[in-house]
Amino acid sequence: MSVPPKYNPAKTEAKWYNLWMEKGFFRGRVNPGKEPYCIVIPPPNVTGVLHMGHMLNNTIQDVLVRRARMLGKETCWVPGTDHASIATEARVVAMLRDKGIRKSDLTREEFLKYAWEWKEKYGGIILEQLKKLGASCDWERTRFTMDPDYYEAVIDVFIDLYNKGYIYRGLRMVNWDPVGKTALSDDEVFYRDVPSKLCYIKYPIEGSDESITIATVRPETIMADTAICIHPRDERYTHLKGKRAIIPLINRPVPIIEDEYVDMAFGTGCLKVTPAHDANDYELGLKHNLEIIDILNDDGTLNEKAILFTGDDRFEARKKIIKELQAGGYLVKAEDYTSNVGFSERTDAVIEPRLSMQWFVKMKALTGPALENVLNNNIQLIPAKFKNTYRHWMENVRDWCISRQLWWGHRIPAWYNEHGEYVVAKTQAEAEALFRSRNIPFTALRQDEDVLDTWFSSWLWPIAVFDSSVFKEKHKGNADLNYFYPTNDLVTAPEILFFWVARMIMAGYEYRHEKPFKNVYLTGIVRDKLGRKMSKSLGNSPDPLELMSRYGADGVRTGMLFSSPAGNDLLFDEKLCEQGRNFANKIWNAFRLVQGWSTAAFPQPEENRVACQWFESRLNQALADLDEQFARFRISDALHTVYTLIWEDFCSWYLEIIKPAYGKPIDQTTWHAATAFFETLLKILHPFMPFITEELWHALKERNDTEYLIVAAWPRAGKADAQLLDEARFAFQVVSELRNMRNARGISPKQQLALYTQTEETLPGKKFIPVICKLANLSEFKFGMPEEESTISLLVNTTKFIIPVNGHINREAERTALLKELSYQRGFLESVNKKLSNQRFIAGAPPEVVENERRKKADAEARIKALEEQLSRL
Repeated sequence: MSVPPKYNPAKTEAKWYNLWMEKGFFRGRVNPGKEPYCIVIPPPNVTGVLHMGHMLNNTIQDVLVRRARMLGKETCWVPGTDHASIATEARVVAMLRDKGIRKSDLTREEFLKYAWEWKEKYGGIILEQLKKLGASCDWERTRFTMDPDYYEAVIDVFIDLYNKGYIYRGLRMVNWDPVGKTALSDDEVFYRDVPSKLCYIKYPIEGSDESITIATVRPETIMADTAICIHPRDERYTHLKGKRAIIPLINRPVPIIEDEYVDMAFGTGCLKVTPAHDANDYELGLKHNLEIIDILNDDGTLNEKAILFTGDDRFEARKKIIKELQAGGYLVKAEDYTSNVGFSERTDAVIEPRLSMQWFVKMKALTGPALENVLNNNIQLIPAKFKNTYRHWMENVRDWCISRQLWWGHRIPAWYNEHGEYVVAKTQAEAEALFRSRNIPFTALRQDEDVLDTWFSSWLWPIAVFDSSVFKEKHKGNADLNYFYPTNDLVTAPEILFFWVARMIMAGYEYRHEKPFKNVYLTGIVRDKLGRKMSKSLGNSPDPLELMSRYGADGVRTGMLFSSPAGNDLLFDEKLCEQGRNFANKIWNAFRLVQGWSTAAFPQPEENRVACQWFESRLNQALADLDEQFARFRISDALHTVYTLIWEDFCSWYLEIIKPAYGKPIDQTTWHAATAFFETLLKILHPFMPFITEELWHALKERNDTEYLIVAAWPRAGKADAQLLDEARFAFQVVSELRNMRNARGISPKQQLALYTQTEETLPGKKFIPVICKLANLSEFKFGMPEEESTISLLVNTTKFIIPVNGHINREAERTALLKELSYQRGFLESVNKKLSNQRFIAGAPPEVVENERRKKADAEARIKALEEQLSRL
């Protein structure tokens, strides 16, 4: 099969991906005769489109899956999407707004109809984009967290945990998102420092001319104050015990209470207590039986209980009340202050602490096995540095708020009578039966309006994608689940280690009494070359589809992996994709070079025989390195191993050694060895660059209908001859030094030179002399000294080489160059001698460091001697 002069990624990628799909190579089936290898994709949101984080994550997954497939394992990479309650509902609401429709004008059923239409239109976009990347998922298994059977599984788990006493309903202080109009769990809130004003406000004391000053960053909540708190040992305020303070502007009296919770050193040493709008104040309110006044609506505007600024947004009300307090003489001062403020992970809205009736999971009941099996390495976190973070979170976990005030999602299976009494049941009929069995009267039942947190469905992902019925009582799991579970590797981002990974581990041990996966590979964040996180607002996030169009999918895949060590951020530069494309072109051109040679039946030249022996050892060494790197999840290192092997060892050295003279044939033995090596190189490159390797695999020779590279056997490492590899390194260093010498002295590469050395007995790798002669264009390689007076000396390690250069160099220019180098070497030797004459250095430095300095000294002395001899001959 002939190949065109240039590689065409667009044509190649579509062709092979369709053929892989058509042949069913991506399918994973229960096969007791093979070892299973399974990955479940972190399901992207149905709202999502492909971004650079997806590219990195899914490229790593595909590399792992493709290699496992070539190792002969039964691979199964399960794709799917997450319904993403908050994000999707926000998109649907925005779409309706554009049509002039308000959510509040629709029934739940009407809204969900629009939501499902939106999902069917846009929800599969990202999965189609992953196909462009080359993702070898089992697309027949594609799941969605609101598929009917998956939906039922989520409801089954809620009912089961409720019946076990792990789920409860209660009035609690929650994180409220005023934009999403829903409660959030603690893990869905991120904090950042925000500049604000610390306002010192004067509260008059009832029945006197005195006042007490309070410092607060939230003056808009003073209308919700129900007490002033002082420290019982604070002598500044002892005389105010038992008295009442008057809230400015609204003139409502509140008691002055005492509690050791107050930090006497902060602000004025006393505290306004606002139980409805601060989590700590809420605890104080419970302790002291204080009234709770909620002055905020669910959208963050002030309600009628605020009395002032009703209907204003909380931040607008803050500006207004500062002016009012100042006008009334209540504002003592306002200082610049930095507050640590919580923001919604989904909408970026400032979180409002709010009292709300919500559903919670008792996390302490579930964390035990999930913590133990990570700490004992039954489940490996890669890199291991995340274990401490994981342990801290698990040991300090708080109950999980799982209810969300939305319509899109899994509706909570709780049913209420007209008195607010409730039961938990799957259907209304089951709920009615429960009410009757408990002798609780009801006329009509209504289902809870809230839906479950998105993570409450995705924590079941590794189980439910295979068998959604397993959560029913006494169900032992179907064949798929029992074969593929536990899965092997999970590739995800550290920021969802607790949102998702920890909870999947909890669900795995709760419902399968087994870990959900063996290894968790945590990728870093993709940043731009300046270290900034990629975002649309910064304009620094390239379109992955455009990158693939420009550089090919293989070029982008390798570009992403060139600098992506596990757990460390990737500084992405488009030049990495260019490097990936150049690599593809290098491989393409190497193939065309080898295929373009004619062959003939004649004895194998000595340099070719040595080259084949050397490259076989080098290949075996690389294969062993690759096995170790994959075992340690050093994916970036593995790519570099393959890259170096192909670009430097195969193309720059091996092919250059065996390349026949222009117009001449190559011996058949060497040509067959070269094509066999090339075939092996295609195999180890395939997981990283699947498209070009499959194309060249079929161009290399005729294949039958089952001989595809995607299912070819991964090569096994043989014996690597360490001495041979060392000798080759020395020979290549000699060639490089000779080339550098020619370049520095303006001697044409076409001009043949002679090379002498006196170290016949100790010369490393004499078998490589024919290789050196060919690559360095030598007329002869001799042992002894040349008769010519004009020579150049080279020192490679400790071996001295001499090149006669009569008529080839400018003597004055050479003398100047030698004197410059001699001056440098003498200066270097002086600095090394100073270090070695320092007794504190000799006594304090590690022995290997001292020994290294002594080697530097010996090398410098040998170089100086060689330079002096060269000058004298010149």
